[in-house]
Amino acid sequence: VQLQASGGGSVQPGGSLRLSCTASGFTFNYYTIGWFRQAPGKEREGVSCISGSDGSTYYEDSVKGRFTISKDNAKNTVYLQMNRLEPEDTAVYYCGAGLSDYAEEACLDGLDYWGKGTLVTVSS
Repeated sequence: VQLQASGGGSVQPGGSLRLSCTASGFTFNYYTIGWFRQAPGKEREGVSCISGSDGSTYYEDSVKGRFTISKDNAKNTVYLQMNRLEPEDTAVYYCGAGLSDYAEEACLDGLDYWGKGTLVTVSS
């Protein structure tokens, strides 16, 4: 199982970024894919997950209405579109995969496989 995250960078508050997570080595459609983040001095938290079984999604409260998760099964890729970014969104973002069918459960309980993170910095 391999997961490659990309798309991080530096942006001003109010700006946008799109993260990509490309997967290989497993049957992509069977897994729930999610984005977690870890800010300095804080624990890793689930940001958004998308179910492999029915495409249902979960968002952490602070990102609802600003972030959108989507997947392209043909490309084995999950995207996280992040709009109206805030300094509090600054963190290393990780994508992961898990066998849970439920997006919320996956984001709250954690995933089974992880890729390397990509840094998002929101600062003026």
